[in-house]
Amino acid sequence: MAKQKMLQFVTTAKEMPQKRQARDRAQDFNEIYAEFADRKAVEQASRCSQCGVPYCQSHCPLHNNIPDWLRLTAEGRLQEAYQLSQATNTFPEICGRICPQDRLCEGNCVIEQSGHGTVTIGAVEKYITDTAWEKGWVHPIEPAAERAESVAVIGAGPGGLAAADALRRAGVQVTVYDRHDRAGGLLTYGIPGFKLEKDVVLRRVAQLEDAGVEFVLNCNVGTDISFDAIRGKYDAVLIATGVYKTRDLAVPGAEAAGIVRAIDYLTASNRVSFGDEVPAYESGELNASGKRVVVIGGGDTAMDCVRTAIRQGATSVKCLYRRDRANMPGSQREVQNAEEEGVEFVWLSAPKAFSGDPVDAVTVQKMRLGLPDVSGRQSPEVIEGADYAEGADLVVQALGFEPEDLPAQWDEPELEVTRWGTVKTDFARHATNLSGVFAVGDIVRGASLVVWAIRDGREAADSILEYLTQPAQVAAE
Repeated sequence: MAKQKMLQFVTTAKEMPQKRQARDRAQDFNEIYAEFADRKAVEQASRCSQCGVPYCQSHCPLHNNIPDWLRLTAEGRLQEAYQLSQATNTFPEICGRICPQDRLCEGNCVIEQSGHGTVTIGAVEKYITDTAWEKGWVHPIEPAAERAESVAVIGAGPGGLAAADALRRAGVQVTVYDRHDRAGGLLTYGIPGFKLEKDVVLRRVAQLEDAGVEFVLNCNVGTDISFDAIRGKYDAVLIATGVYKTRDLAVPGAEAAGIVRAIDYLTASNRVSFGDEVPAYESGELNASGKRVVVIGGGDTAMDCVRTAIRQGATSVKCLYRRDRANMPGSQREVQNAEEEGVEFVWLSAPKAFSGDPVDAVTVQKMRLGLPDVSGRQSPEVIEGADYAEGADLVVQALGFEPEDLPAQWDEPELEVTRWGTVKTDFARHATNLSGVFAVGDIVRGASLVVWAIRDGREAADSILEYLTQPAQVAAE
């Protein structure tokens, strides 16, 4: 009788891919996890319980068919596993690397809830698609038939690229506009290489270019080209700009030199990794080398900043967060990686003021958790008289991002936005109030996850295709 391929969680323990030693990985920006070997990927995939109600799938924003591609991997049918994975996810190798699986699929795994340790879904997902690229299973995008309609995508981040991929596969002529000199958005310039090596992103961009997607880079809509001109040139427009405006600290001394924005700090570091000349890095303004670094915030961006500072040679790196470890929004896996690399987390603390210009210290106020707020989370309260000074030569603000004022920047006052400044859409179709204009990702949701942007982009592409065919349908009637 053939051995049961699945449900091996009873006898096989959970294992992650081998992780590089902290002292070694802190010296460079290479990814910290090794690739699963074939045998180990099969073994770990076989731990899936194939449960009747797959919570991993229902808690994935893309509703990836995770149990089925785990089974195919366990059975050695890897090319089929890749095809199934790619069917619902435009960039599975990227999600496998940077999704917070501990909060999504893996965090809701049935065997995790029963105490056996989750299936390592993200690592298997990464392995499947990396193998597909290596084996040549990732085929060029070849539309069955070309269409005359054209679509402009504003923003080359994950939402815009996912939509461009789907539209081009349908034969639509696609042009992507982006303010940066490389496509990818935060995938390229916001996320450090130790989480997502850049060739992984750029090969997807190259796939789109080879398929005929036109990229217009170093182009600021509203300055280099008007939004109105774009609307006039294309049959439909997709807004996928993301959110880049930093939430600033409203405390005394916050304007001092040495207090920088997370996006500027991370972009500079990634540009250096590309080999670009970055004057603000060379001058030390956006370089942590030899400095006492304090990062303020508790999300994934803050984790990227503290781990980047370690690699740049900071003398000390501390992260201030106003709630406790259990209530922080960032990935617990990332916190563990940061602690291993030498980052010190100062929980229940917040900046009260800064001294010096350039900055030389942070006045830290200690906090405690009080009653829950409207979201159900306990609100931090200041403990009076518990302030102390923390020395700092570089302070990185990682308090999250807000939307830019697109109606003003683009001279398009008719574009409706919410009271938070995000673009207002019909969430079912991703359509704005402007005819033929759609919007996806963080510019609609607020700062969110890459996987949500990919889902939005794929859904919006379907809505745009429906919109483009409406005139033909009307004529037929």
